[in-house]
Amino acid sequence: MSKFFQYLGTKTFRRHLIIAIVSIIIFVTLIFFVLRNYTHHGEKIMVPDLKNKSITEAIGLLEQQGFRYEVDSVYQSDARPGIILDQDPIAGSFVKDNRTIYLTMITLTPPVVDFPEIREMTFLEARALLGNLELRIGDTTYVPDIARDVVLDVRYGGEELKAGQEIPKGSRINLILGNGMGASEVLVPNVIGLTLSEARFAILGSSLTLGTVNYMGYVTDSLSARVVSQTPPADSLQTEMVSVGTAVNLALSN
Repeated sequence: MSKFFQYLGTKTFRRHLIIAIVSIIIFVTLIFFVLRNYTHHGEKIMVPDLKNKSITEAIGLLEQQGFRYEVDSVYQSDARPGIILDQDPIAGSFVKDNRTIYLTMITLTPPVVDFPEIREMTFLEARALLGNLELRIGDTTYVPDIARDVVLDVRYGGEELKAGQEIPKGSRINLILGNGMGASEVLVPNVIGLTLSEARFAILGSSLTLGTVNYMGYVTDSLSARVVSQTPPADSLQTEMVSVGTAVNLALSN
């Protein structure tokens, strides 16, 4: 044991100790500089603002500045396809070279949905259902029909749209609705030869009104008298249309 302590006091031990300490310092310093150079310590690049840029433009900027990237896509009906919606890290952040930038873009191809059956639904019901499917209502056209604000037909791209047909989300759907008034014009019925009672029934059944009733000549029995003329007259080809509620005047005779 005494020899060990004696050795600690020799020049040889001190020389070896100094060599060991210097070697450790050199090794640690070398490791520090190697790691500093490998990780580009202190070298940072500002992340560019990529929002609202096209995916092609965004990728070009990232590759030019030495970034890697990963792209995810989402659908948004009111946004232009292929536009960057979000990014991580945010614009203005300072990161190391070769950092991965995560991009969220508006999908280039919108997903499709099966079109539901909305005929015979009210406009409010149809609008709610279409909204849930992220479909938009385009033009609404009203046609004569007793059903008010009820969907009578559906059009997409100028063609009839059937239930179950696949269409892209965000599509504009045109609706044909009833105006609740029915037909605005009707055919005049031919009541020549009918009794007054029969003629009245035919006229009212055609959404017209009975006008003046005149008897021609000597009429012995008004109940058996027959219509001999009417105004407006009935078209023999049944193409003459008059407004709903038009009065039909009659002349009767035995």
